[in-house]
Amino acid sequence: MRAVGLREFGGPEVLQVIELPEPHAGPGEVRVRVHAASVNPSDTLLRAGVHAEALSGVPGPYVPGMDVAGVVDEIGPGTVTDLSVGDPVMAMILPVTPKPDGSLENSGGGYVEYVALPVNWVVRAPAGVSHEAAATLPMNALTALLALDQLALASGSTLAVVGAAGTLGSYLVQMASHAGLTVVADAAPADEALVRESGATDVVARGSDVAQRIRARWPEGVDAVADVALVGSRLLDAIRDGGTLVPFRQSAEPGGYEVGSTRGITVRIPFVPDYAGRADKLDEVRRLAESGVLIPRVAKVLPAAEAPDAHRRFAAGGVRGRLVLTF
Repeated sequence: MRAVGLREFGGPEVLQVIELPEPHAGPGEVRVRVHAASVNPSDTLLRAGVHAEALSGVPGPYVPGMDVAGVVDEIGPGTVTDLSVGDPVMAMILPVTPKPDGSLENSGGGYVEYVALPVNWVVRAPAGVSHEAAATLPMNALTALLALDQLALASGSTLAVVGAAGTLGSYLVQMASHAGLTVVADAAPADEALVRESGATDVVARGSDVAQRIRARWPEGVDAVADVALVGSRLLDAIRDGGTLVPFRQSAEPGGYEVGSTRGITVRIPFVPDYAGRADKLDEVRRLAESGVLIPRVAKVLPAAEAPDAHRRFAAGGVRGRLVLTF
């Protein structure tokens, strides 16, 4: 089958169309004929070699991609499911998975024509949503949902979303607003209307001093800040005593940072693999999209062979919505 992968880590140019053995659905699995796979920050990190040390000695090629959408085309023997061959579906995939010794297994990502997955990793795509749009939902929306689940804020609580115009930020604003939270978000002038349409109650200008602008609007500090833009620990200044900061990278990852203990503020880092195989959570994403709460955002659709160009566009910044590869 066709796939897009890499045999050495590096820039976008290392991505190439390759041939891999075609997988088939085993017991407890379904196979998805992938029609669309979105391009995410995690894909670019894998390509650039963020896991190079942990993958040392693990044979390639390595295939990026955490989000896929397509149709069920095989159901493994003995698999219990209400899915049928031909059903449009979506799934989150983990291209690399941890082993007990701390190393990583090359499990393969979503830049492929076919993928066989445990049935509980796959749910129906939202009705009326294209494959390309559905492919933007699983990983990003599950990350937003996990963050909100970890925060467990009461209705009416204040959540600041920094990086609100991006895909994850936008989904987080939409879901938080739907959950009854008061959302303050940052935006450049060109993105203010988009952020307000997503459900932000208040919008402040983006920039390095965004924490001060949030604090000026909320003098006692907000209950929590979601740092989608990876601004860093200076966002603590926007949070009330005893509040919560949510970074979206581990401290050892590019863009991650350490946060010291201060004013009783806690730190919660969503680790989306915790929701891998959580069909109940992914189906919640489907319901939110079907009801119009969650609006998928596609920036541009490109053929899979143009994956290097997609990664270059992503690295250039300013993309609103997800770049999507089609197979």
